[in-house]
Amino acid sequence: MTNRTEAGPRPIDRVRPESKIRSYARLGKLDVYDYYLSIAVVLSAVIPPVARFEPATAWMLAAFLLGEILVMMALVALDDVTGFRDGSDLANYGPDNPLRKKLRKPLVAGTLTPGEALGFAWLTAAAGAVLWGAAMAVAPHRPTWTAVVIAALFVISLQYSYGIKISYHGFQEAFLVALGVALVMAPYGLATGQFSAFVLVQGLLFGFGPLMFGVYSNTNDVEGDRSVGRPTVACLVSPKGNALFIGALSAAEFLLGAVSSATGIAPFWFVLLMLPATALRTKQYLTGFRQGDIMRARKLGFAVHRVSVALLIAANLLVGSGGAA
Repeated sequence: MTNRTEAGPRPIDRVRPESKIRSYARLGKLDVYDYYLSIAVVLSAVIPPVARFEPATAWMLAAFLLGEILVMMALVALDDVTGFRDGSDLANYGPDNPLRKKLRKPLVAGTLTPGEALGFAWLTAAAGAVLWGAAMAVAPHRPTWTAVVIAALFVISLQYSYGIKISYHGFQEAFLVALGVALVMAPYGLATGQFSAFVLVQGLLFGFGPLMFGVYSNTNDVEGDRSVGRPTVACLVSPKGNALFIGALSAAEFLLGAVSSATGIAPFWFVLLMLPATALRTKQYLTGFRQGDIMRARKLGFAVHRVSVALLIAANLLVGSGGAA
């Protein structure tokens, strides 16, 4: 597909106008708050007992969360700029895909220009960097590995689909999991000064949420992604191979908890606690590949992630309170 956007947006169908503020909020995907739940997981891991919770930790977590929101807004804005310029969003949100709402893509809808989107991305990225710097400055602990993780997280996030375009070189799925891990481990390290294998497991499980949104979206968007050379697994393998891949990811998520419980990294009951999320993940897979409703399965993925986060929080509170050995 040829580049047809250098002179400005040429939307497929003109949609009703809306305020710039609303369009910028859509560009930053402020309604998709699932990444930001990482702070709730971290908070549940560091707050018990309340008597030892330091005010500096609260300030650090608040600054990190605000920085996280801004950096993620920059990431998705840059992703939209690239998707608009290469034509993949025009294909995936076009008239042949009525399930996708064009207003969620302001460049496709024509409510923002690429220049406005880029300005928004760089402004939010800069503000996010300042806030992450502030989080490190007020943190009660600053182990070297957390500084490395935060710096890498910032730089790589902006390269996801812009600059070196990580997601255009076959690393999209790995990036999504790594992003989730970093958003849990970095603030945890700043709060405690420690590395925890159990919290790492939680970070991996947290990262599976965005990963599983992504692979179902990629399944729906395979033609548009393939047309611009974005090598997601869905583009590189057959439909059956893609179904097997997503099934393997679903099983791996369960096995991560099971192996952690079996080896003592997590409490023995952890795998049992996570079973509601496992059941919902199974339902998601059956909805997508037995019933053939990929977009409903993708939507269900948000519920799976949010239930998983609630269960991770419960596990941390149980461990912190000593209520389960």
